[in-house]
Amino acid sequence: MRFVPKGIIPAMITPLTKDYNVNFPALRKLIDFLIRGGVHGIFAIGTTGEFYAMNNAEYQEILENTIDQVKSRVPVYAGVNAIGTRESIALAKISEKVGATALSALTPYFITISQNELYDHFAAIAGNTNLPITLYDNAPKTHLMIKPATVEKLAKISNIVGIKDSTGDLTNTAEIINRTRGMEFSVMMGRDSLIHAGLAHGAMGAVAATANVAPEIVSGIYNKYMTGDIKGSLEEQYRLLPLRIAFSLGSFPTVIKESLELLGIEAGPCAAPIAPMTAEEKDQLKKILKEMKLID
Repeated sequence: MRFVPKGIIPAMITPLTKDYNVNFPALRKLIDFLIRGGVHGIFAIGTTGEFYAMNNAEYQEILENTIDQVKSRVPVYAGVNAIGTRESIALAKISEKVGATALSALTPYFITISQNELYDHFAAIAGNTNLPITLYDNAPKTHLMIKPATVEKLAKISNIVGIKDSTGDLTNTAEIINRTRGMEFSVMMGRDSLIHAGLAHGAMGAVAATANVAPEIVSGIYNKYMTGDIKGSLEEQYRLLPLRIAFSLGSFPTVIKESLELLGIEAGPCAAPIAPMTAEEKDQLKKILKEMKLID
Protein backbone atom coordinates (compact mmCIF):
# COMPACT_ATOMS: atom_id res chain seq x y z
CA MET A 1 0.00 0.00 0.00
CA ARG A 2 1.39 3.39 -1.01
CA PHE A 3 2.16 6.26 1.34
CA VAL A 4 -0.81 8.66 1.44
CA PRO A 5 -0.13 12.42 1.58
CA LYS A 6 -3.01 14.02 3.47
CA GLY A 7 -3.99 16.72 5.91
CA ILE A 8 -2.38 20.11 6.39
CA ILE A 9 1.34 20.24 5.71
CA PRO A 10 3.01 23.61 6.30
CA ALA A 11 5.47 24.65 3.61
CA MET A 12 7.92 25.58 6.33
CA ILE A 13 10.12 28.66 6.18
CA THR A 14 13.85 28.37 6.79
CA PRO A 15 14.72 30.74 9.66
CA LEU A 16 17.88 32.73 9.03
CA THR A 17 20.19 34.75 11.24
CA LYS A 18 20.92 38.41 10.54
CA ASP A 19 23.98 37.33 8.55
CA TYR A 20 21.87 34.92 6.46
CA ASN A 21 23.00 31.64 7.98
CA VAL A 22 20.42 29.00 8.87
CA ASN A 23 19.14 29.55 12.41
CA PHE A 24 18.82 25.98 13.63
CA PRO A 25 17.57 26.72 17.19
CA ALA A 26 14.78 28.85 15.66
CA LEU A 27 14.01 26.09 13.15
CA ARG A 28 13.52 23.59 15.96
CA LYS A 29 11.25 25.95 17.90
CA LEU A 30 9.18 26.59 14.78
CA ILE A 31 8.70 22.86 14.20
CA ASP A 32 7.32 22.44 17.72
CA PHE A 33 5.00 25.44 17.22
CA LEU A 34 3.65 23.92 14.00
CA ILE A 35 3.10 20.47 15.46
CA ARG A 36 1.36 21.95 18.51
CA GLY A 37 -0.86 23.77 16.02
CA GLY A 38 -2.17 20.45 14.74
CA VAL A 39 -0.45 20.06 11.38
CA HIS A 40 -0.23 16.64 9.75
CA GLY A 41 3.28 16.86 8.31
CA ILE A 42 6.30 19.14 7.83
CA PHE A 43 7.50 20.16 4.37
CA ALA A 44 11.09 21.40 4.47
CA ILE A 45 13.07 23.35 1.86
CA GLY A 46 10.34 24.10 -0.63
CA THR A 47 9.49 27.44 -2.22
CA THR A 48 8.56 28.96 1.15
CA GLY A 49 11.76 27.46 2.57
CA GLU A 50 13.83 29.36 -0.02
CA PHE A 51 15.31 26.21 -1.54
CA TYR A 52 16.87 28.30 -4.31
CA ALA A 53 19.17 30.00 -1.79
CA MET A 54 20.50 26.80 -0.15
CA ASN A 55 23.53 24.76 -1.15
CA ASN A 56 23.56 20.97 -0.76
CA ALA A 57 25.43 21.04 2.54
CA GLU A 58 22.87 23.45 4.04
CA TYR A 59 20.08 21.36 2.53
CA GLN A 60 21.31 18.23 4.28
CA GLU A 61 21.83 19.99 7.61
CA ILE A 62 18.35 21.54 7.50
CA LEU A 63 16.83 18.13 6.84
CA GLU A 64 18.86 16.45 9.57
CA ASN A 65 17.77 19.04 12.14
CA THR A 66 14.16 18.89 10.96
CA ILE A 67 13.96 15.09 11.14
CA ASP A 68 15.66 15.06 14.54
CA GLN A 69 13.24 17.66 15.96
CA VAL A 70 10.11 16.10 14.46
CA LYS A 71 10.99 12.79 16.12
CA SER A 72 8.54 10.82 13.93
CA ARG A 73 5.53 12.78 15.24
CA VAL A 74 4.48 13.60 11.67
CA PRO A 75 5.88 12.77 8.20
CA VAL A 76 8.73 14.94 6.90
CA TYR A 77 8.56 15.91 3.22
CA ALA A 78 11.76 17.14 1.55
CA GLY A 79 11.81 19.38 -1.51
CA VAL A 80 14.04 18.04 -4.29
CA ASN A 81 13.81 21.06 -6.54
CA ALA A 82 16.33 21.83 -9.27
CA ILE A 83 16.48 22.77 -12.94
CA GLY A 84 18.35 19.62 -13.91
CA THR A 85 17.26 16.01 -13.38
CA ARG A 86 20.70 14.99 -12.08
CA GLU A 87 20.57 17.71 -9.41
CA SER A 88 17.09 16.66 -8.28
CA ILE A 89 18.24 13.04 -8.01
CA ALA A 90 21.23 14.13 -5.91
CA LEU A 91 18.87 15.90 -3.48
CA ALA A 92 16.62 12.84 -3.41
CA LYS A 93 19.58 10.67 -2.42
CA ILE A 94 20.50 13.10 0.39
CA SER A 95 16.90 13.08 1.62
CA GLU A 96 16.73 9.30 1.61
CA LYS A 97 20.08 9.01 3.40
CA VAL A 98 19.06 11.30 6.28
CA GLY A 99 15.64 9.69 6.77
CA ALA A 100 12.99 11.89 5.12
CA THR A 101 9.55 10.30 4.87
CA ALA A 102 8.68 11.54 1.38
CA LEU A 103 9.85 13.87 -1.37
CA SER A 104 8.27 16.79 -3.19
CA ALA A 105 9.58 17.37 -6.72
CA LEU A 106 8.99 20.70 -8.43
CA THR A 107 8.93 21.03 -12.20
CA PRO A 108 12.16 22.37 -13.70
CA TYR A 109 12.19 26.15 -14.08
CA PHE A 110 13.93 28.68 -16.37
CA ILE A 111 14.01 26.09 -19.18
CA THR A 112 11.03 25.31 -21.43
CA ILE A 113 10.43 21.60 -21.99
CA SER A 114 7.71 19.34 -23.41
CA GLN A 115 5.33 17.17 -21.41
CA ASN A 116 7.25 14.08 -22.58
CA GLU A 117 10.48 15.57 -21.26
CA LEU A 118 8.71 16.49 -18.03
CA TYR A 119 7.44 12.91 -17.66
CA ASP A 120 10.97 11.58 -18.18
CA HIS A 121 12.30 14.03 -15.56
CA PHE A 122 9.93 12.85 -12.84
CA ALA A 123 10.21 9.20 -13.86
CA ALA A 124 13.99 9.42 -13.53
CA ILE A 125 13.74 10.90 -10.03
CA ALA A 126 11.27 8.17 -9.03
CA GLY A 127 13.54 5.50 -10.46
CA ASN A 128 16.45 6.66 -8.32
CA THR A 129 14.81 6.63 -4.90
CA ASN A 130 12.72 4.31 -2.76
CA LEU A 131 10.90 7.25 -1.17
CA PRO A 132 7.34 8.24 -2.12
CA ILE A 133 7.14 11.38 -4.26
CA THR A 134 4.58 14.14 -4.59
CA LEU A 135 4.78 16.14 -7.79
CA TYR A 136 4.76 19.93 -7.41
CA ASP A 137 3.13 22.17 -10.01
CA ASN A 138 3.77 25.84 -9.33
CA ALA A 139 3.19 27.10 -12.87
CA PRO A 140 2.66 30.76 -11.80
CA LYS A 141 6.33 30.82 -10.70
CA THR A 142 8.01 28.23 -12.98
CA HIS A 143 5.88 28.88 -16.09
CA LEU A 144 5.81 25.13 -16.66
CA MET A 145 2.63 23.18 -15.98
CA ILE A 146 2.19 19.44 -15.46
CA LYS A 147 -0.86 18.84 -17.61
CA PRO A 148 -3.55 16.57 -16.11
CA ALA A 149 -2.91 13.87 -18.71
CA THR A 150 0.77 13.84 -17.73
CA VAL A 151 -0.16 13.65 -14.04
CA GLU A 152 -2.41 10.66 -14.79
CA LYS A 153 0.46 8.93 -16.59
CA LEU A 154 2.94 9.68 -13.78
CA ALA A 155 0.48 8.44 -11.14
CA LYS A 156 0.98 4.92 -12.53
CA ILE A 157 4.60 4.93 -11.31
CA SER A 158 4.62 3.04 -8.03
CA ASN A 159 6.32 5.64 -5.83
CA ILE A 160 4.69 8.77 -7.31
CA VAL A 161 1.85 9.13 -4.82
CA GLY A 162 0.44 12.64 -5.21
CA ILE A 163 0.70 16.20 -6.44
CA LYS A 164 0.70 19.65 -4.89
CA ASP A 165 -1.30 21.84 -7.27
CA SER A 166 -0.28 25.49 -6.81
CA THR A 167 -1.68 26.66 -10.14
CA GLY A 168 -4.61 28.38 -8.42
CA ASP A 169 -6.83 26.95 -11.19
CA LEU A 170 -9.57 24.91 -9.54
CA THR A 171 -10.68 23.53 -12.92
CA ASN A 172 -7.19 22.10 -13.35
CA THR A 173 -7.31 20.62 -9.85
CA ALA A 174 -10.69 19.04 -10.50
CA GLU A 175 -9.49 17.48 -13.76
CA ILE A 176 -6.47 15.94 -12.02
CA ILE A 177 -8.72 14.55 -9.28
CA ASN A 178 -11.14 13.17 -11.86
CA ARG A 179 -8.36 11.53 -13.90
CA THR A 180 -6.77 9.88 -10.85
CA ARG A 181 -9.94 8.71 -9.09
CA GLY A 182 -9.64 5.05 -8.24
CA MET A 183 -5.83 5.28 -8.09
CA GLU A 184 -3.77 5.51 -4.91
CA PHE A 185 -2.95 9.15 -5.58
CA SER A 186 -3.46 12.27 -3.45
CA VAL A 187 -4.15 15.72 -4.80
CA MET A 188 -2.99 18.39 -2.34
CA MET A 189 -3.96 22.03 -2.67
CA GLY A 190 -1.13 24.51 -3.02
CA ARG A 191 -3.25 27.68 -3.11
CA ASP A 192 -4.21 28.46 0.48
CA SER A 193 -7.38 30.33 -0.49
CA LEU A 194 -8.78 27.18 -2.15
CA ILE A 195 -8.30 24.52 0.53
CA HIS A 196 -11.99 24.16 1.39
CA ALA A 197 -12.97 24.17 -2.29
CA GLY A 198 -10.33 21.55 -3.03
CA LEU A 199 -11.60 19.29 -0.25
CA ALA A 200 -15.10 19.58 -1.70
CA HIS A 201 -13.75 18.35 -5.03
CA GLY A 202 -11.93 15.42 -3.44
CA ALA A 203 -8.50 16.79 -2.55
CA MET A 204 -6.74 15.11 0.38
CA GLY A 205 -5.46 18.26 2.07
CA ALA A 206 -3.03 21.10 1.41
CA VAL A 207 0.60 22.12 1.50
CA ALA A 208 0.10 25.59 2.90
CA ALA A 209 2.51 28.48 3.44
CA THR A 210 0.01 30.26 5.72
CA ALA A 211 0.17 27.28 8.09
CA ASN A 212 3.53 28.66 9.29
CA VAL A 213 1.64 31.55 10.87
CA ALA A 214 -1.82 30.14 11.57
CA PRO A 215 -1.48 26.35 11.86
CA GLU A 216 -4.63 25.99 13.98
CA ILE A 217 -6.80 27.90 11.48
CA VAL A 218 -5.45 26.01 8.46
CA SER A 219 -5.72 22.65 10.23
CA GLY A 220 -9.26 23.64 11.23
CA ILE A 221 -10.29 23.91 7.58
CA TYR A 222 -9.28 20.28 7.05
CA ASN A 223 -10.31 18.83 10.41
CA LYS A 224 -13.77 20.38 10.39
CA TYR A 225 -14.39 19.29 6.81
CA MET A 226 -13.34 15.72 7.59
CA THR A 227 -15.68 15.54 10.60
CA GLY A 228 -18.64 16.79 8.56
CA ASP A 229 -18.65 20.38 9.83
CA ILE A 230 -18.75 21.85 6.33
CA LYS A 231 -19.95 25.26 7.47
CA GLY A 232 -17.23 25.45 10.13
CA SER A 233 -14.59 24.50 7.57
CA LEU A 234 -15.75 27.27 5.25
CA GLU A 235 -15.69 29.78 8.10
CA GLU A 236 -12.08 28.86 8.88
CA GLN A 237 -11.25 29.28 5.18
CA TYR A 238 -12.67 32.80 5.15
CA ARG A 239 -10.88 33.54 8.42
CA LEU A 240 -7.59 32.59 6.74
CA LEU A 241 -8.19 34.53 3.52
CA PRO A 242 -6.82 37.95 4.61
CA LEU A 243 -3.44 36.39 5.42
CA ARG A 244 -3.20 34.75 1.99
CA ILE A 245 -4.16 38.02 0.30
CA ALA A 246 -1.49 39.79 2.37
CA PHE A 247 1.21 37.87 0.46
CA SER A 248 1.12 40.74 -2.05
CA LEU A 249 2.49 43.16 0.55
CA GLY A 250 6.06 42.03 -0.09
CA SER A 251 8.23 39.65 -2.09
CA PHE A 252 7.48 36.06 -1.14
CA PRO A 253 8.14 34.73 1.51
CA THR A 254 8.90 37.91 3.44
CA VAL A 255 5.27 38.32 4.60
CA ILE A 256 5.37 34.86 6.21
CA LYS A 257 8.61 35.63 8.02
CA GLU A 258 7.48 39.07 9.18
CA SER A 259 4.18 37.58 10.39
CA LEU A 260 6.07 35.06 12.50
CA GLU A 261 8.23 37.82 13.97
CA LEU A 262 5.06 39.72 14.91
CA LEU A 263 3.83 36.54 16.62
CA GLY A 264 7.07 36.48 18.63
CA ILE A 265 8.52 33.54 16.68
CA GLU A 266 12.05 34.06 15.39
CA ALA A 267 12.22 33.81 11.59
CA GLY A 268 14.85 36.32 10.52
CA PRO A 269 15.29 37.89 7.10
CA CYS A 270 14.77 36.35 3.68
CA ALA A 271 17.83 35.45 1.64
CA ALA A 272 19.05 38.24 -0.63
CA PRO A 273 17.95 39.71 -2.96
CA ILE A 274 14.55 39.67 -1.21
CA ALA A 275 14.35 42.81 0.90
CA PRO A 276 12.52 43.40 4.19
CA MET A 277 9.02 44.85 4.11
CA THR A 278 8.67 48.62 4.40
CA ALA A 279 7.37 50.19 7.60
CA GLU A 280 4.06 50.92 5.87
CA GLU A 281 3.74 47.32 4.67
CA LYS A 282 4.52 46.02 8.16
CA ASP A 283 1.79 48.26 9.62
CA GLN A 284 -0.72 46.86 7.11
CA LEU A 285 0.30 43.31 7.97
CA LYS A 286 0.09 43.98 11.70
CA LYS A 287 -3.47 45.27 11.25
CA ILE A 288 -4.44 42.10 9.35
CA LEU A 289 -2.99 39.83 12.04
CA LYS A 290 -4.83 41.79 14.73
CA GLU A 291 -8.11 41.48 12.85
CA MET A 292 -7.49 37.73 12.57
CA LYS A 293 -6.91 37.69 16.34
CA LEU A 294 -3.47 36.16 15.88
CA ILE A 295 -1.82 39.00 17.81
CA ASP A 296 -3.13 41.48 20.38
